[in-house]
Amino acid sequence: MHRHTLGPVILTILLAVGVLTAGESADAGDKGKKGKVEMAQTAKVSIDQAIQTALEKVSGKVIEAELEHKHKTLVWEVEVVTSDNKVLEIHIDAESGAVIDVEEEKPKSVPSPKERGPRGKP
Repeated sequence: MHRHTLGPVILTILLAVGVLTAGESADAGDKGKKGKVEMAQTAKVSIDQAIQTALEKVSGKVIEAELEHKHKTLVWEVEVVTSDNKVLEIHIDAESGAVIDVEEEKPKSVPSPKERGPRGKP
């Protein structure tokens, strides 16, 4: 008789654990969203203005624009592909709109077969 009542108890415990875990994940996601919202509210320069400024500095096609903390300040990082197929990151101060710097994005290194080890795994 105890066999039949144990199943619902285990199911209830598993559901409770799942709900708690999902709640923690949602909280973490909310914190990330809050950070982005706060950064967007703090920025005096819009994404459109940052992209325009980047294209005035470097000609090419914009492939990404992101608001982040760099150089101890809030900056727009605008990535542009140039005519010679280089990816440049133009960092623009999100408060003043001034270009902070331009960096070439470094290609990610791919480990050699020897570095990867057996079966291609690092």
